Order: sequence, then structure tokens, then C-alpha cells
Amino acid sequence: MPSLEKPPTSPLPTTTVKWRFPSVHPEGHKYAAIALGLTLIATIITKVLFWPLLAVVVWVLTFFRDPIRTTPVGDGLVIAPADGLVTMIQRVAVPRELVGELGEVPLTRVSIFMSVFDVHINRTPIAGTIRQVVYISGKFLNADLDKASDENERQHIVVEGRDGRRIGFTQIAGLVARRIVPFVKPGDMVATGQRIGLIRFGSRVDVFLPDDIIPQVTLGQRTIAGETVVGRVGGMSVTGIAQ
Repeated sequence: MPSLEKPPTSPLPTTTVKWRFPSVHPEGHKYAAIALGLTLIATIITKVLFWPLLAVVVWVLTFFRDPIRTTPVGDGLVIAPADGLVTMIQRVAVPRELVGELGEVPLTRVSIFMSVFDVHINRTPIAGTIRQVVYISGKFLNADLDKASDENERQHIVVEGRDGRRIGFTQIAGLVARRIVPFVKPGDMVATGQRIGLIRFGSRVDVFLPDDIIPQVTLGQRTIAGETVVGRVGGMSVTGIAQ
């Protein structure tokens, strides 16, 4: 006689996720409006300029795109704060503005360069409390240069996790970038991968990893803000050797 028991419920989700166009961050609305206004004015003068200027409008909307990100869950993970190319991984002295929060011992710095084609919304690498936000005016050198960390306009942010571990990261303006826009202030509570600011028009973000956090990215790798794991507590190095 066949069993009348109901089959066990499947643990797999029954819903699906559909692709959609990324939203545009409100910071970009005014720039898109300005570009569109200039397009309409120029078109009245000569229709030849319509398509090139319309392309500029599309580029502005694309630059300020704010896609949804799925952040990995797990203890001891440090997540990429920016989309871009990993251009430097090196041990460096802690910036003097961060010594009070991170100490004086040199740390491993992972530098992520953002081109004008990358998403420029930056996200916090760990969950916790914003301990420090320090803005420093400066030059606008190529953000891919090592000295840009010390000479360019920049903003340092330190987050203290629930375990007391502190992660510092720095938004650095570049040749084209002329404005760092913060979304957080000291004392704010943030979740891993939460939006914390943006840099307009090309730049770089440095992440400072304590000694017990092993880098999980390599030079030349592309990162996705809020998704790529750049460091792991007590993890394996990217070469597969435990450190």
C-alpha cells in the first residue's frame, strides 16, 4: 500500500531573481539634468550636437549607477569597498591621520583603482561602528600613483567591528575626480557592504588590513564593491599557503 505521508518540503527557495537596470544614485540626478539641459539648448542651435551630447547624458547616468550587491556572510571577512582593479598590495606605514585608531605598526594596504567606467559607490568592508571620518584636501594627481595616498585629496574612514577589530580605508580623488561625497559620520552603525560614500569621476580606494587578516586578492584582479572578499582572518593566502 503506497505511503500517504507528504514528501519533505524542499529547502531550496521557490522564487527567482530577475535582472533589471541598475538604479541611479540621487547624487547623479542633478548632473544628468544639467547634461540633458545642455543637450536641448545645443540642439536648438544645431542638431549635429544632439547625439554626441545625448551620449554624455547616458554616460552620466551610467557613472552614477547604483546596482544591488549581494554581500558574503561569514566571520572574519573583509569585503571590497570599491569596484575596480587591484593595482597594489604592499606593506606600508599607517597614514598619520589613522595612527590613533589603527596604531603605528605598518599594515598591508590593498589599493583598488576605479576608472571612469566603474561603479563609484563605495561600501564599508565590515559591519560595525564608524570610529573616524577624516577629510584632507590635497592635489589631484593620477590616483594610480603610489604618492597619491599622501598628496591627493582624500578621506579616511575607520570602522570598528563587533569583535573590536578595526579596519581603515581611504577614498582618494584622482585626475578627474574632484569631489568625495560621504554618506556616514562618526558614531554611525553600518552593515557589511553598506553604502558609505562615492567619489565623482575616477579615483582609488585603499584598504588597510591588520596582520591577522590575509589578503584574498591578487594584483590585476577586478573587485566588486560589497561582494569580493579582499581579506580573511586566519585564511589562506592567494598562493594557497597558510600564513
